[in-house]
Amino acid sequence: MLYDVKDISLYEKGKLRIEWARREMPVLEIIKNEFKKNNTLKGCKIGCCLHVTTETANLMIALKEGGAEVFLCASNPLSTQDDVAASLVKNYGISVFAIRGEDRDTYYDHLNRVLDAKVNITMDDGGDLVSTIMKERNDVLDEIIGGTEETTTGVIRFKSMEKEGVLKYPIIAVNDAMTKHLFDNRYGTGQSTIDGIIRATNILLSGKNFVVSGYGWCGKGIAMRAKGMGAKVIITETDAIKAIEATMDGFPVMKMEDASKIGDIFVTVTGNIHVIRQEHFNNMKDGAIIANSGHFNVEIDTNYLEKHSLSKRVIRESVEEYEFKEGKKLYLLGEGRLINLAAAEGHPASVMDMSFANQALAAEYLFKEGKNLENKVYSVPEIIDKRIASLKLKSMGISIDNLTKEQEDYLSSWKIGT
Repeated sequence: MLYDVKDISLYEKGKLRIEWARREMPVLEIIKNEFKKNNTLKGCKIGCCLHVTTETANLMIALKEGGAEVFLCASNPLSTQDDVAASLVKNYGISVFAIRGEDRDTYYDHLNRVLDAKVNITMDDGGDLVSTIMKERNDVLDEIIGGTEETTTGVIRFKSMEKEGVLKYPIIAVNDAMTKHLFDNRYGTGQSTIDGIIRATNILLSGKNFVVSGYGWCGKGIAMRAKGMGAKVIITETDAIKAIEATMDGFPVMKMEDASKIGDIFVTVTGNIHVIRQEHFNNMKDGAIIANSGHFNVEIDTNYLEKHSLSKRVIRESVEEYEFKEGKKLYLLGEGRLINLAAAEGHPASVMDMSFANQALAAEYLFKEGKNLENKVYSVPEIIDKRIASLKLKSMGISIDNLTKEQEDYLSSWKIGT
C-alpha cells in the first residue's frame, strides 16, 4: 500500500478521534453497514480529494467497507489532520497522500498519486482533482465512470466546464443536495468559522463590527452565529436578491469600500477572487482582523499584503501581523485559507453526517448508473436526498406526519378548489 503522511506513529490518537466523530454520524453508519452487507462497491476504485478530517475518515471507511479501493489526498494544504491521515493508513489500510502544511508542488504530487491508481470515481472538494485530469491527466479518463463534488466553488467550476463542452465525464453536485447545503453550508460553516476565528485570536466578538462578504448559505450561517455572539454584523454583496434578503434578515448591507472603514473583523465567503484588496486594506483601521471561509485562498489579496507591508511576523499560531506606514497593523488568519480548518477542526461531525451520506450514496449511484449518464453536472437524485433526511430525523428521535390519501389527492389535483 502506498502512502505519504507526516508521521505514521500518530495513528493511535487519530483512531480515537475517528471513533469519537463516528458517534455523531449515525446516518453514514447505517449506509456503511448496508454497503458492507451487500458488498455494494466491490471492484470500484475511488479517488478522493477532500479535507482529511475525522469526518472524512468515516466516509473513507464506509466506502472501503462497501468493497471499494480508496485513495485519498487533501483538498487544502492546511486542512489535513495528520493523526487522522496516519490512522487511515495504519488502522484501515487506506492509501492517503496528505501532510498538513504541504507546499504547492507536494499538493499536486499527491493529487497525481491518487490519479495514478486509475480510479473509477472521483470525489472532489473544490474541483482540483477533476481540473488536473482535464488539464494534464487525460490518460486516466478511460477508467472513470463519474465523479462527485462537495462544494459550491467546485460545482461552479464544473458547470463552467459543461458549458464550454470540456467536461469529460458526469459529475453529481453533492453540494446542491438540500440535506447538504441547507445544513452543512449554513450551520457547519457558521459554527466552525466562528470557532476558527476564536481559536486563532481569543478575541471577544461581542460589540465588534463583523463584516461578512457574501450572503449565500455559508454567509448566512456565519452572520447568524456572529450575531448570536453579540457582534454587529455587516453584509457586503454583489447580488441584489441576496442583498435584499440580508437587509430583511436585519443586517446592514453596504459596499466593501464603506465596510472596510469601520470593520473590526472581516470574513470572505464568496467563492470569488480578490474580494478584499488594495483599496480595502488602505481603508482598514489599525488592528483589523481578516479571515476567509471560502474554499480557495484567493478571496483576500494576500500578495498585496506580502509586497506592500513594511514587515510581517507570526504573532500567534495562525495569525500573521502585517505592519504598514504610520504603524498600522493588519492581522491575517490562517494564511487566508479556510479558517475553520486552518485554525480549528472544520464542521461538526453531526452535520457532515448528512453531507457524507450524500457522497456515499452518490458514489453507489454512479457505480451503478454512471455509464448511462451524459457528461453533465447532475443534482443528487431526490430519492437519495429525502432518504438521508428521513434517516437523520430518525437518528434524532423525531417523528413527522404522513400525508393522508385525501391530502395527496388534493395536492395532485387541479380540479379540487375552494
